[in-house]
Amino acid sequence: MDSLSPVIGQRLTLPARASATPRLCDRSFLFRSIIIGGASRKFPRIRVKAVTNKLRSYSSSIDFSDPDWKSKYQKDFEARFNIPHLTDVFPNAVSYPSTFCLKMRTPVTEEFAGGYPSDEAWHGYINNNDRVLLKVIHFSSPTSAGAECIDPGCTWVEQWVHRAGPREKIYFKPEDVKAAIVTCGGLCPGLNDVIRQVVITLEIYGVKKIVGIPFGYRGFSDKDLAEMPLSRKVVQNVHLSGGSLLGVSRGGPTVSEIVDRMEDRGINMLFVLGGNGTHAGANAIHDECRRRKMKVAVVGVPKTIDNDIMLMDKTFGFDTAVEEAQRAINSAYIEAHSAYRGIGVVKLMGRSSGFIAMQASLASGQIDICLIPENHLEKTNAKDASGNIVLGDIGVHIQQEIKKYFKEMGAPADVKYIDPTYMIRACRANASDGILCTVLGQNAVHGAFAGYSGITVGICNTHYVYFPIPEVISQPRTVDPNSRMWHRCLTSTGQPDFL
Repeated sequence: MDSLSPVIGQRLTLPARASATPRLCDRSFLFRSIIIGGASRKFPRIRVKAVTNKLRSYSSSIDFSDPDWKSKYQKDFEARFNIPHLTDVFPNAVSYPSTFCLKMRTPVTEEFAGGYPSDEAWHGYINNNDRVLLKVIHFSSPTSAGAECIDPGCTWVEQWVHRAGPREKIYFKPEDVKAAIVTCGGLCPGLNDVIRQVVITLEIYGVKKIVGIPFGYRGFSDKDLAEMPLSRKVVQNVHLSGGSLLGVSRGGPTVSEIVDRMEDRGINMLFVLGGNGTHAGANAIHDECRRRKMKVAVVGVPKTIDNDIMLMDKTFGFDTAVEEAQRAINSAYIEAHSAYRGIGVVKLMGRSSGFIAMQASLASGQIDICLIPENHLEKTNAKDASGNIVLGDIGVHIQQEIKKYFKEMGAPADVKYIDPTYMIRACRANASDGILCTVLGQNAVHGAFAGYSGITVGICNTHYVYFPIPEVISQPRTVDPNSRMWHRCLTSTGQPDFL
């Protein structure tokens, strides 16, 4: 929840004095508004440094002189993106006809135990071999904006990921399932929407035992925290409020302790809502369940308001954050515009990714300068319970530096500083995020019943897909300063090039 991006109302220029704290302006006029994308790191001064953020321009481990390098790359890619299935551990696992069918709206009865009659056939199932194309642009040159090339010649290599959705065969009997849902990390708009859809979809499959684990992974170990029974009746209206019905927290017990509690409680489906750290925990739980030969499905739903998870179009909560940020931006602009020598500074969250700041700047049309954290701030070694770097308050720092500069200049500035972080996090999801949450929650349940585990559900090129968790948590996604979208932001603000 921490990034950096300022919006300044008129013009902002940094002098070429590299050794000192950068001065903000050598002009006689003042800025009107500034936006900052989130909390910052501990710093003695702001550093301006260009950092490219390519996933991989090309792989140095590939022998391009090998005429078969392309087929070998594809084979390696398919192995990496193969999603774990129960039959990997239980090759003789029995499958059953799916109990999910929109034409029925209720689980199959004994009348249809052998499958649906021909006149009741439903062509809404996903074939296990269905794939979605991961990359859709064939870059002709490594110098093209945003180019991600495998080799220096930008050879086109098809990369496919598994399509999400209900399968015709399932690997759990609904009556034998005890499903648990846990929300970890910080708050994010849409958490209740996902919880609601997971519960509703589980009930449509016929699951009767559904519980919520309170306050993140801590709910597995804290004896004072009891499971929360969940049903359609309980969750029917939870999406009308922000926050999490189950509560959130960071950190928690060891993986072994969590799996012990799952065994004790008979949990064989676990739905984990959280970001990179939470997903790393979910993957470790999946690995431990496999090691113990437990027939358990662990499925993640990526929750990060910062939109910083790799390979996905977007994560839920992001659209709401960008929309809600407009209120703060507009307030800062009006305050700055109405004040004598006024400057407005808005700090937005982003956890070093910069996407909320960039998109909010593009959307508002009131931003003069957008600063993103990965290009401007130093890191520290301090971390929170989730393993995230503890960040300082860049907004206060910039506010003080602006005041200091103009005071020394003999023209004191009236700096208005707004930090809407917690107001945004606590919001109810907007319509766009509500739809995304609905489909993500449904597809998480479909994936679990289909026998997949150690996966997370996401949206890729407008289609819903399953990813193996290790591939999406390998590194966080950040704004690429060489991307077309960032260039669009610069064009919109008209700000100078600080790098």
